Amino acid sequence: GGNITKHYYAAANMVKQGFQAFIFDYSGYGFSQGTPTRSGILNDATSALAYIRSREDVGGTKIVIYGQSLGGHLAAAAAQKNEQIIDGLVMEGAFSSHKEVAATRFPIGFVAKMLVKEEYSAVRSIREFHKPVLVIHSTEDESIPFWMGKKIYNNANNPKSFYQIKHRHIW
Repeated sequence: GGNITKHYYAAANMVKQGFQAFIFDYSGYGFSQGTPTRSGILNDATSALAYIRSREDVGGTKIVIYGQSLGGHLAAAAAQKNEQIIDGLVMEGAFSSHKEVAATRFPIGFVAKMLVKEEYSAVRSIREFHKPVLVIHSTEDESIPFWMGKKIYNNANNPKSFYQIKHRHIW
């Protein structure tokens, strides 16, 4: 997928609006070394949150995790694991689970679903998260089906919002 160079303009826009933004590459993506693994990228996200909280210029400010696609799926797991140190979650174009996204990618989806291991899933994580959630998903997303965004939203606790958009996956 992508890396921080793809997300620079979105982060710059947030800063222009008066927010602080912190973006990072997972292990094995962009400028980071290593090999990406599911547990490794969850550890990367948790480490990034710990780093943010350690900064004096962030103390006392609200922290919202914003993730897109793979990052949106991961954001749910990271938010649930770190609920005590964050204030909210935004997920855009996220898939509901590794098993379900695998099933949509292969002709015999039920076989893929059986073969894929699931260390964590957005749907399971979102059920255990109890702070504000915004789920954004496109009706025209050809990479991650719209129903996955709705499934995540339907499993989220209140307060929650769903924002339906129209455009390709993570533009």
